[in-house]
Amino acid sequence: MIYFIGAGPGASDLITVRGADILRKAERIVYAGSLVNHEIVAEYAREGCEVFDSSSMTLEEISDCLISGHESGLVTVRLHSGDPAIFGAVREQMNILRAKGIPFEVVPGVSSLFAASSALETEYMIPGGTQTLIITRHEGRTPVPKAEGLISLACHRSSIAVFLSAGMIESVCAELIAGGYEADTPAAVVCRASWPDERIIRGTLATLPGLAKGITKSAIILAGNFLDDNTDSQSKLYDKNFSHEYRNSSLHT
Repeated sequence: MIYFIGAGPGASDLITVRGADILRKAERIVYAGSLVNHEIVAEYAREGCEVFDSSSMTLEEISDCLISGHESGLVTVRLHSGDPAIFGAVREQMNILRAKGIPFEVVPGVSSLFAASSALETEYMIPGGTQTLIITRHEGRTPVPKAEGLISLACHRSSIAVFLSAGMIESVCAELIAGGYEADTPAAVVCRASWPDERIIRGTLATLPGLAKGITKSAIILAGNFLDDNTDSQSKLYDKNFSHEYRNSSLHT
């Protein structure tokens, strides 16, 4: 079996229990050394485990390393940063294994998306307000469908998380404003969420580019009224006047 494991956002103790258990059994680990915290491999990999850093490897080289591990009877792990499902470039690796009839399993991880909201001490949905979170990226060398450009998405004015775009933050903020967000919409950059050197920069869409100069990678750009600390709307879930399956409201007592 080959395992694709989400290593989490950075902190070595934010890998899932299942992921850590499999890592301890692994006999070959191929991990993204430019993104995954080296301490995770150092802490969980057993003595004698073969470890390969995929930072400079091509898709073919990564796949060959996984397949040769499988063919040698080794418990083989492909360790991805965050959760493999979010900008993980994992699908093409899976397709190669499927074509060869090689079994694999995916173990989810904690995305930096959630480490960022934890660092900001907030949640992405606002009771009585936005119930939508858009996860996207700005177009760079990897194209984005025209209908999914930031200007198009901005019309929703929902909570938005922009990955892989910190080096283009001026353009990101400008397009969000051009598409419908107010210039004074709260915005933030969370760089290296959950790492010891985590940085949080808060501002507005108008001011954030100037505040976040120098941050070009390993960061998420966030925008929306969910970042407004003055928002005091409350969920119905714990409202004493709101009945549900497990509780009668005070109005019925």
